[in-house]
Amino acid sequence: MLVESSPWAGRRVLVTGHTGFKGGWLALWLQHLGATVVGMALEPPTNPSFFKQARLAELFAHHIADVRDEAAVARVIADARPEIIFHLAAQPLVRYSYDHPVETYATNIMGTVHVLEAARKVESLQAVICITTDKCYENREWVWPYRENDPMGGHDPYSSSKGAAELVISAYRRSYPEGPLIASVRAGNVIGGGDWALDRLVPDTIRALLCGQTVAIRNPSSVRPWQHVLEALGGYLEIGQRLLAGQASVATAYNFGPAQDDSRPVEWIVERMLELWGGPSEWARPRGEQPHEATLLRLDCSKARAELGWEPRLRLSQALERVVDWHKQVAGGSDPREVSLRQISEYMALSPITKAAGSRRS
Repeated sequence: MLVESSPWAGRRVLVTGHTGFKGGWLALWLQHLGATVVGMALEPPTNPSFFKQARLAELFAHHIADVRDEAAVARVIADARPEIIFHLAAQPLVRYSYDHPVETYATNIMGTVHVLEAARKVESLQAVICITTDKCYENREWVWPYRENDPMGGHDPYSSSKGAAELVISAYRRSYPEGPLIASVRAGNVIGGGDWALDRLVPDTIRALLCGQTVAIRNPSSVRPWQHVLEALGGYLEIGQRLLAGQASVATAYNFGPAQDDSRPVEWIVERMLELWGGPSEWARPRGEQPHEATLLRLDCSKARAELGWEPRLRLSQALERVVDWHKQVAGGSDPREVSLRQISEYMALSPITKAAGSRRS
């Protein structure tokens, strides 16, 4: 069910947060599919960054603007005249949100309000897809995976801000039916080459491996719905294609995560990466008290499977292989954009896991 180039060729697409890891991969994929992409974001949040490594500024127009600035958001969206918006601009880090709660709430809640409000005033706009997170749910630390109709919530400023953003999205969808179609997507912990964010397991592990240092693990037994970034983005593109075709039934919320039997603890992730990297490496827990983080989180993705035909195409072990391969190739002198485009092309050629395994669904 992955999109091909023809539905996106010539489409005017605005991506907010395109200088970030996830937004950068999405913008590159859209450009590869023939879309006319415009980006709106702050300067890249890290150095190095996927945006600069892949030289994305050479490929499409982009604007440096803060989603907290209502006038700037309205101006960029009006000038771009997009047919569809992918809204990814956010403050995305849990631990950072403890130290910067006002910034987190202003960016994730009011930033979403500003995008949706500006979107209502652009006649060319057909659809908006707001990217939130699996952490938007009120996490009860239970074994059952969360479904799209479970309550929103959040223990920390980041998670609660994303739960609140989902309420904003739902309110705009119901309050302004004459406006563009609005969907929201809640992905698990996405991983991939070029993610240099601080306080994230996989980027922290890559940095330690590149420097030959011990990998620090705060919560070795914590379980998250890890998935390769292209898995989630493939779902977003599928929704976007359907919204552009006028399928109003898709203007709702969707989870995207790994197969239920493919959720793994932090310790497993790191040990697998150490094995793939090769050479002597080890991990240890940092000293001192750490802020609260959820220990168990799973997503129920049956709605995306039933309504979109979406299925994971990579096992977690395969996703980690691609992460390590990206960084080893780039560290060895390969061009980051070419490595990324090759991984996109390879991913698009894959069959869903269930089909590859020869299984059937009723």
